[in-house]
Amino acid sequence: MPTALTGPPWTTAAIDDLYHHRRLQLVRLALLLVDDLPTAEDVVQDAFAALFRRYGERLRGLDDPEAYVRTSVVNGARSVLRRRRTVRAYIPERESHAPPAEEDVLLREEHREVLVALRRLTRRQREVLVLRYWSNLTEAQIADTLGVSRGTVKSTASRALDALGRELELRAR
Repeated sequence: MPTALTGPPWTTAAIDDLYHHRRLQLVRLALLLVDDLPTAEDVVQDAFAALFRRYGERLRGLDDPEAYVRTSVVNGARSVLRRRRTVRAYIPERESHAPPAEEDVLLREEHREVLVALRRLTRRQREVLVLRYWSNLTEAQIADTLGVSRGTVKSTASRALDALGRELELRAR
């Protein structure tokens, strides 16, 4: 029996296989987009729940469930960020919490600088770079996930890398 990873056809794959093989990767993707682990886990869980509601446990009628759930995660992250922006417009921003103690041990200084610089990019630039360099997606897969053309992905990635380089250069001074 084919699994979610060995498919084809995807239509015989169980949602459980897809969940067990891709959940962690999708949580990491969502975490880079929303910057909050509990929210990232909720976004991924909501994407799988929507997949199940729409296609059922055996994913009948869906050509590429992995692409579907990845797109759902990106869209869910966008919704979270929109809601946050709306809330912040009406509620004063609270003092941010201190990062977990293990973060300093796990991330070297340059990694923290890259993450800070990444947060300063536009939403689309951040999405393109995260999908390309963290999720290792091709331009075509990124275009499909974000619902844009390959040319948009190329130009956005180029501009994002330039902006990221400038930001890191400023931080180095």
